[in-house]
Amino acid sequence: MRFAHWPLIAVLGATPAWTQTAGTPGAAPLTSLPTADPAKPAGTPGCLAAGNGYLRAQIRGTLKLDVDLHNAELECDGGARPDGSGIRVSFAGPLRSDGRRLRMVFGVATAREGTAGRELPTNLTVIFEGEQRLFATRGDDKCTVDELSQERVGALGGPSRSYRVIARGFCIAPAMALTDQQTILVTTFDFAGRVTFEAPAFQQ
Repeated sequence: MRFAHWPLIAVLGATPAWTQTAGTPGAAPLTSLPTADPAKPAGTPGCLAAGNGYLRAQIRGTLKLDVDLHNAELECDGGARPDGSGIRVSFAGPLRSDGRRLRMVFGVATAREGTAGRELPTNLTVIFEGEQRLFATRGDDKCTVDELSQERVGALGGPSRSYRVIARGFCIAPAMALTDQQTILVTTFDFAGRVTFEAPAFQQ
């Protein structure tokens, strides 16, 4: 991961050191860890078994951060959004010894299982785990996935169906912190992760 210098975040070698912000010691984590990937053999490190997962993003505003994470550095997970209105893809970067790491969650509206798409409204959440710091666009109207494609991976039979999902896009409005007036703008992003759908089949 490459980071430009700015007042709030320092760089220690190749490992990011997140800013420690005020929070309640021992507070529950902001989000759960990704579940196991049925398309990836047990013990396989990284996001995708084929080694072709990645996450890149340019973040500006309160934080200035250039994210460039490759498959072995990532945990990824995804599936249908809870209300069935699209897909949700989550990426988590390297976990530091102090419990801090970056997580980004993309909620892509109107995306459907196995189907390519263009100009898809997208909700974005950026979480700095271990700091109780979270930024969210709070809606699908501030970011767009320009182009999305899906490739079937893993076993073709059984109740679970997994896909490598590839997307690129941008945001036109900032994500807001939940507890103060700080904002960040994810000017560009592109990723390759996975989504898994469980039976019954996701409606086309």
